[in-house]
Amino acid sequence: MTTTAGEPQTKLDAEIEAERLTVLRRRRAELLGAINELERALAAPIPGGPLAWVQRVSAALLQLSGDFRDHVELTEGPDGLYGAVIRSTPRLTHQVEKLTQDHATLTELMSDLLTLVGQAAGSFARGESMSDDLDDVRERGTALIAALVRHRQRGSDLMYEGYSVDMGGQD
Repeated sequence: MTTTAGEPQTKLDAEIEAERLTVLRRRRAELLGAINELERALAAPIPGGPLAWVQRVSAALLQLSGDFRDHVELTEGPDGLYGAVIRSTPRLTHQVEKLTQDHATLTELMSDLLTLVGQAAGSFARGESMSDDLDDVRERGTALIAALVRHRQRGSDLMYEGYSVDMGGQD
């Protein structure tokens, strides 16, 4: 590996990169855990308790949103991984831009889903039927999970191309 100036990487540079990748792996595992928890919440039966179902989905979604914010900070932040990838491997700029666009899209999907979950809880509080809201929550939640899985796959591809590192599934 070389530095941005094209010079060989120092031992300190290599240690910093190794630490960054260790943190990334840990955060990937946390994010995957949050995705899996949302999937379990969405897959749970509704008829046994619609309000409890909404609360479980809401809690899982809030955890996922927090973990995703951490992911965005790690990748896009001032000392973020994406900047390091672009500096070391400029040909990957387009892939980094795509992943950055994903972040905005995924953040919006999570926000919209949280709003919908709140509306479902409001319907319940007013004694109104929640069935349409709950079906919509499940549908949008499942679409969010699929989009997150695709984002994780693209992120793994980027890391492999940029660092020849297999991020693994963290399962």
